[in-house]
Amino acid sequence: MLKRTVRVWLKRDSGQYWPSIYHAMPSPCSCMSFNPETRRLSIGLDNGTISEFILSEDYNKMTLVKSYQAHQSRVIMILFVLEMEWVLSTGQDKHFTWHCSESGQRLGGYRTSAGACGLQFDVETRHVFVGDHSGQVTILKLEQESCSLVTTFKGHTGGVTALCWDPIQRVLFSGSSDHSIIMWDIGGRKGTAIELQGHNDKVQSLSYAHHTRQLISCGADGGIVVWNMDVERQETPEWLDSDSCQKCDQPFFWNFKQMWDSKKIGLRQHHCRKCGKAVCGKCSSKRSSIPLMGFEFEVRVCDSCHESITDEERAPTATFHDSKHNIVHVHFDATRGWLLTSGTDKVIKLWDMTPVVS
Repeated sequence: MLKRTVRVWLKRDSGQYWPSIYHAMPSPCSCMSFNPETRRLSIGLDNGTISEFILSEDYNKMTLVKSYQAHQSRVIMILFVLEMEWVLSTGQDKHFTWHCSESGQRLGGYRTSAGACGLQFDVETRHVFVGDHSGQVTILKLEQESCSLVTTFKGHTGGVTALCWDPIQRVLFSGSSDHSIIMWDIGGRKGTAIELQGHNDKVQSLSYAHHTRQLISCGADGGIVVWNMDVERQETPEWLDSDSCQKCDQPFFWNFKQMWDSKKIGLRQHHCRKCGKAVCGKCSSKRSSIPLMGFEFEVRVCDSCHESITDEERAPTATFHDSKHNIVHVHFDATRGWLLTSGTDKVIKLWDMTPVVS
């Protein structure tokens, strides 16, 4: 999408992609959703409108079916649900809405605590997952013309930038501007939350390959990470509070009484990423990766934990790839194993992920 136009690109016999048709829109385009089965293209606009098109079988013609005002400001995300014939959307107006794709009639809405950038839907239970800029994920139960709040949860220190739902394992993945990914075990009902740390900038997109149980995350740093989720992962421990190092008992700098009594200078507090204990810098001078806890990069650990981590536990559970551009948008075609990325450089790249997602 360039400015106010929507363009279709077709692959020619030469293997190159050439522009086929385009349509001028009344307002800048902000997001889109395409359903290959029905060839229905839903486009969200900056003015809050959603326009729906049907593409011809040869993709050389696009026909406007209907347009309707879904939001009061920019449409952020669109999700077309074929089984329900619903169009779900979020907007800058802090509203989640859903419409009938046949009539364009508004079926209902819900106001979120902040603008939402993540949207997923479970067809079986009719649960919708909405992630917003405050870092919160909201779960709603949708009926034909009403919705009810199921729960909300928060684990990120930054805003939620991407969501991905696995309906088979019934787990939800959330990516954030805090560079992290969290796997929420929704179906297990144990409240398990597994962290994954593999990006140096905000997570822009999450996709899941069900047949291989691999998660694909793309970041604004240009990194594409393929995570093996078919391993027994561990929750990261909560950080413990203490007024002194839980290894050598040296006081931290705010512990004036112990500093006075022991005539020692207070130290800065750190935390071991493996056991969660509050430790001083001297007792946590070592670094190690802990892939099964989601730490693919080396992180601070206390000396005793460093000694206990085996080479087997340090074995990576993810592979890293450089897209060589700052990724803004991603689409993953699971049937072909193709990954499409677009970047701030205005370049669209097509990646064959079958060698790593197989």
